[in-house]
Amino acid sequence: MGPFLESVDPKFHKYQEKWNSGDLSCVSVFHKFVVIASSRDMARKIFNAPTYVKPCVTDAAHKLLRPTNWVFLDGQAHADYRKGLNGLFTRKALELYLPSLEEVQVKYLETFLDVTERNGGNAVPFMPHFRVLMCAVSCRTFVGKYMPEEMIKKIADNHYQITAALELVNFPIILPFTRTWYGKKCADMVIEEFTKCAAKAKLNMLAGGKAECIMDAWILSMIASEEYRKKVAEGVEIPQKEKPDMLIRWFDDVEISMTVFTFLFASQDASSSACTWLFQLMADRPDILNRVREENLSIRCGDRDKPLTLNMTDNMIYTRAVVKETLRYRPPVIMVPHIAKENFSISEHYTIPKGSMVVPATYPSLHDPDVYPNPETYDPERWITGGAEQQCQNWLVFGTGPHHCIGQNYVILNLVALVRKASMKLKWKHYITPESEDIKLFATIFPRDDCFLTFEKRLE
Repeated sequence: MGPFLESVDPKFHKYQEKWNSGDLSCVSVFHKFVVIASSRDMARKIFNAPTYVKPCVTDAAHKLLRPTNWVFLDGQAHADYRKGLNGLFTRKALELYLPSLEEVQVKYLETFLDVTERNGGNAVPFMPHFRVLMCAVSCRTFVGKYMPEEMIKKIADNHYQITAALELVNFPIILPFTRTWYGKKCADMVIEEFTKCAAKAKLNMLAGGKAECIMDAWILSMIASEEYRKKVAEGVEIPQKEKPDMLIRWFDDVEISMTVFTFLFASQDASSSACTWLFQLMADRPDILNRVREENLSIRCGDRDKPLTLNMTDNMIYTRAVVKETLRYRPPVIMVPHIAKENFSISEHYTIPKGSMVVPATYPSLHDPDVYPNPETYDPERWITGGAEQQCQNWLVFGTGPHHCIGQNYVILNLVALVRKASMKLKWKHYITPESEDIKLFATIFPRDDCFLTFEKRLE
């Protein structure tokens, strides 16, 4: 793992000290003692040890996401909160969000043509534009039309400040005009706007409005739970089939806002990374892109404008394989910081001290040659005719254990829908530079040159 980190960030060697045992290595970053686990089994052991560790991101995370945020809950409190959110990412729920998701994707794919035209047909770095696209998709999916377009644009333009504030090597306290200070200001702005959206959503849902976004769906679950409790208190006999799938409490507007903010925080950088690599990889492999396009045209009987449904995605076998291989080949999240709550005897040879940062790495397990033959080769076919789909132990793209990514099905659907629409609507060309295949780390991984592309409309 050490050499990989050095290739990602040349500054990394400054922080190495003590020892490197192969599976575990120790570093110091400012005041933190950090233990990095690079093997699959060590990483899984950390992910599945809630008694000893809990996710921490960085010191600034509590200040930006708020200390009372659900992601910092532990044990049963976290499990109970999470159960109430699971229903927001079921197949039924995803079907509900799909029209809005596709509407935003179509809109922003059109802007890619404008960007190319404004630059005289010359290639420009598209990573920043992909970040704006993914932020807009997330905001519309999470809070629907309660947020005006200009505010979505403001959040998309400024969210990078939150990402920068949460880099591991930042100074651990917030001082004026530092990255953490600017990140905190942006986070406060997002939470304030999401709080306004929560108030609007409650009024709409209580008035019988149609649910169109995650916030709507969550509030409807709250209303159903309240109505059920009221009937029980009144002694009304309720058939089992009318009982809510999950009884949850009533959350106030700020609690809703903070929770939805974590969805944005979790999805923004990871989806932006995956999107950037997806467009670059497809451009460099036109045979794969053509196969994606042909599959989708076949499913839609040649109608490029036919609305997407989840039943259609079930038949997009190759498109899904392309997305999963992108996530394996260039996993957006290569490490997930935790904090040791207690001394953690992770092996017979080493005990991680309480208070240490403990970081399970995901990249090595996803590039294990014993599990994924020729791991440095981008090969979607391994998910169809190969054995990749059966390697669940190594599939750590979304973590594992009690804190695994709750929205992983949403993430894959988002990327499948995006590459599907782009393949039918657009042509794009990647302008390779000496840094195109080099990796830079900005919370997640990106091409070091930010991916130079041009786009044109596909007419046939």
